[in-house]
Amino acid sequence: MSRNFGKRLVSLALPAVLIAVTLIASPAAAAQAVRLQYRTSAPGAMTAQAEPWLRLFNTGTTTIPLSQVKIRYYLTGTETYRFACSWAVVGCSTITGRFAPQEGGKQYLEVGFTSGSLSPGQNTSDMQLRFYRADWQSFQQGDDYSYGPNTSYADWDKVTVHVDGQLAWGTPTGTEPDPDPDPDPDPGATGELFDDFTYTGSTDPRLAQRGWTVRSASGGPGVPGATWSPSAVSFPGGLLTLDSSTNGTAGGTVQTELSTAQRKFREGTYAARVRFSDAPTSGPDGEHVVQTFFTITPLRYDLDPDYGELDFEYLPNGGWGEPSNILYATSWETYRNDPWLAVNTHTEERTSFAGWHDLVIQVSGGRIKYYVDGRLFADHGGDHYPETPMWIMFNQWFIDLQGASGTRTYRQQVDFVYFSANEVVAPATVTSRVAALRTAGTAFRDTVPNP
Repeated sequence: MSRNFGKRLVSLALPAVLIAVTLIASPAAAAQAVRLQYRTSAPGAMTAQAEPWLRLFNTGTTTIPLSQVKIRYYLTGTETYRFACSWAVVGCSTITGRFAPQEGGKQYLEVGFTSGSLSPGQNTSDMQLRFYRADWQSFQQGDDYSYGPNTSYADWDKVTVHVDGQLAWGTPTGTEPDPDPDPDPDPGATGELFDDFTYTGSTDPRLAQRGWTVRSASGGPGVPGATWSPSAVSFPGGLLTLDSSTNGTAGGTVQTELSTAQRKFREGTYAARVRFSDAPTSGPDGEHVVQTFFTITPLRYDLDPDYGELDFEYLPNGGWGEPSNILYATSWETYRNDPWLAVNTHTEERTSFAGWHDLVIQVSGGRIKYYVDGRLFADHGGDHYPETPMWIMFNQWFIDLQGASGTRTYRQQVDFVYFSANEVVAPATVTSRVAALRTAGTAFRDTVPNP
């Protein structure tokens, strides 16, 4: 939204009769007539986030598949925004939102639906939507074409509705491109990654050839001054093995990580069979260690809106204020390191997860679903849905040091990793696919296109 307070808003003051003719003439208007009501729960001209609440009515004679409906809310300016659904009777998981540019420094928010239908005489009831600037700055919404300060529902023709590609309600402003342009030039792109981890060691040249990086560079996460050691990464019996250790000092702390070299993973299904450990393989217990399987986009700057991270994190001895073992599934929108601000959502279970577990993350249709051993563990979405390609990583690191004497070593192992692009794969199907690959003697496959 351009925040030029000196500009004039050009009014489209069409005569009421012309508006009526436009609506009647629409091919959607006869059998598929609609009406839209609007209110806002953030009525101030300046706001931290706009909060348009909408209700869509079917005033026609036939049932309307909601997948045919597009609702447009018109903004002024070219700033980057993020869309979210706070609550909706039809279910936020069925509601999508994207921003499309218009000529003259304008844009619109287009709201769509992935499923559902609206029978004659029925309405969607509340759809409590919101959007905010990607840089988290307050903005002026008072000059937006579709904005109104009314806090009670009323018919609103400054928000338009298209049904099956035809204007069915409201008066648009600005350029009107295709109501449903394809934002992905190749949305059906497929590909599969599978690795059975049959390597001789961390110096095996096939690791780099197959797109893996064994970390040696310093830095976070974990204990400042700790070493990330390739020599502590091994593959006995075809198992990725991360042996992280500490003697209670930063200089004597070794952390471990294996990562894909390419950021080329976003929507689709991720899976790995991971062995978590509650006790060290040697030395006294009690360190706050984190054992992980996750995806991540790098943070370029504080509160970077393109950051993304989807985590399985197991803390066998607690940490972050937790007294004992806990498994987290965490989905990130972004964060700021100093002062710390985390924009994420998480689900957790406080029990031991020692042993082997099949971990699956499905990323599709605005939802992130985490499974543990075939059981749905967490279901996230909204702001936390990843917007950019990510790396796949496994690492084991220490939150802090407890100061015990003697060296202690914690072990995390991974049996396989699997990814299928742009496909929702059930956990049981992942298991059968991996078994088939192994039966066929396939130790590695990567057909996921590089960026």
